[in-house]
Amino acid sequence: MVEEAVARRVEGEAPSTQGEEALFTHGGWLAHLSLAPRGPPAPREPRKMPNIKIFSGSSHPDLAQRVVDRLGIDLGKVVTKKFSNLETCVEIGESVRGEDVYIVQSGCGEINDNLMEMLIMINACKIASAARVTAVIPCFPYARQDKKDKEQVAYRPLSRAPISAKLVANMLSVAGADHIITMDLHASQIQGFFDIPVDNLYAEPAVLKWIRENIPEWGNSIIVSPDAGGAKRVTSIADRLNVEFALIHKERKKANEVASMVLVGDVKDRIAILVDDMADTCGTICHAAEKLMEAGATKVYAILTHGIFSGPAVTRINNACFEAVVVTNTIPQEQHMKESNKIQCIDISLVFAEAIRRTHNGESVSYLFSNVPYH
Repeated sequence: MVEEAVARRVEGEAPSTQGEEALFTHGGWLAHLSLAPRGPPAPREPRKMPNIKIFSGSSHPDLAQRVVDRLGIDLGKVVTKKFSNLETCVEIGESVRGEDVYIVQSGCGEINDNLMEMLIMINACKIASAARVTAVIPCFPYARQDKKDKEQVAYRPLSRAPISAKLVANMLSVAGADHIITMDLHASQIQGFFDIPVDNLYAEPAVLKWIRENIPEWGNSIIVSPDAGGAKRVTSIADRLNVEFALIHKERKKANEVASMVLVGDVKDRIAILVDDMADTCGTICHAAEKLMEAGATKVYAILTHGIFSGPAVTRINNACFEAVVVTNTIPQEQHMKESNKIQCIDISLVFAEAIRRTHNGESVSYLFSNVPYH
């Protein structure tokens, strides 16, 4: 009976019995078989996102606007100002009672002022009865101060340096943050400084996409880490591109000053792609680029998640032998791109928008660790 019914259905004939008709009715099991003819899928309606508010701090309003544009919602109203004694004042301009609140503030610019502004915004939303407050921090401030470094001189005891990243973690928790979303932490152990959930997103999928689309001969490339700490990062990228990797061992005498560099790996007649999580004064990557060219590399690219570019960084980039220095917009890059035509930017607002959407809807965020979202 089933075979006859299917044959009639395929040829467009009417069912001969009520039993045959029942097989193809809505919800009938045969309607789900590949044999049953199907019409075009119904268009999906855009998913609405109720009970969500996204506010922007003053550090990176452009990124926050890009995020809400991708989510199809409006940016929340907030007024930030300073009193004459430079105290920060924040006024939330709309109700957040029972809402899922996201505050976008990057660790850049006037870092201390922006950090304090974020803490005040979190606390203001929390005491205004927000259901959950998530701090979206594309570039985590003080991430480089994640441990006590020993002094370079062997006979000296451990330094009396602070672990400032832990202090920032405590401040965010005490202010009332329930969740943290960040990208490419300088040290992954910072996640353990928190007693609240931390989603550390990765720029790696976007970096892989950029390499494949913008370096024609990427199959003849070699991924290079400018220090031993980034070895895991470059090996992951090299494995996914199916190319080799190298690293540069460096020693510092003091912060922002490299004493010596040793290249480990063969870069001769290859395109060298330097990959790091951040660049500040760019002394390391410019020195590394020189080493790579001396070792026989044909071209040198640098791909960085957080382009801080303070002090003489842009001048150094302009004078260096880079084909391009690629950064993401976790930190505003408009001014840097005006000052140097070597600097290019990858927009990662889509990654943060999708992370917010998935968090708000209770979906898994781990998909973003290895995929670039499309929508």
